[in-house]
Amino acid sequence: MYPIDAAVTAWINNWAGHAPAVDFIMIWISTLGVPLMVLAVALQWWLPQSDRTTRHVVVATGLSFLLGLGINQLVLLFIQRVRPYDAHVTHLIIGRTVDFSFPSDHATASFAIAAAFLLHGLHRRGLAFLAAALLVMLSRVYLGTHYVSDILGGAVTAIMAAMLVRAAYRQNTRADRLITGIL
Repeated sequence: MYPIDAAVTAWINNWAGHAPAVDFIMIWISTLGVPLMVLAVALQWWLPQSDRTTRHVVVATGLSFLLGLGINQLVLLFIQRVRPYDAHVTHLIIGRTVDFSFPSDHATASFAIAAAFLLHGLHRRGLAFLAAALLVMLSRVYLGTHYVSDILGGAVTAIMAAMLVRAAYRQNTRADRLITGIL
């Protein structure tokens, strides 16, 4: 699997550094994509048409986001994969990072948002978040910071987290009514 992963990663990253405008956009997506997605989720709490269902999904999204990143920290205790630029698979066009490569936190965070909305039945918003997540994930490989399998691992972690939250945090429970009734 590694030769295919490295080859696809190198092919995507090979485009980096040749078009300054594309590089700028990819750096911007990688840097601001997740924070803008989090902001878009948070703002839905106060939308005029926000109802308890939307607020439930916003809370579930936050829980999925946090749980996914927490699972990543556990995975990192056992899998310590070097970054593709340190393995000479990619050339890096942004600053180096100090943590390990697998799984991608950017992929987990962005995909957890999309997965939570999709699993809770807000499909139009979920698909919009999925498109944003795919761009964030592509940007991480393009910039040279992750293998494709790191991105896929982050997506799997995100889906697992969103499914666990979907099963554990139920709508219209006493806790849910308390939380969604705030503000």
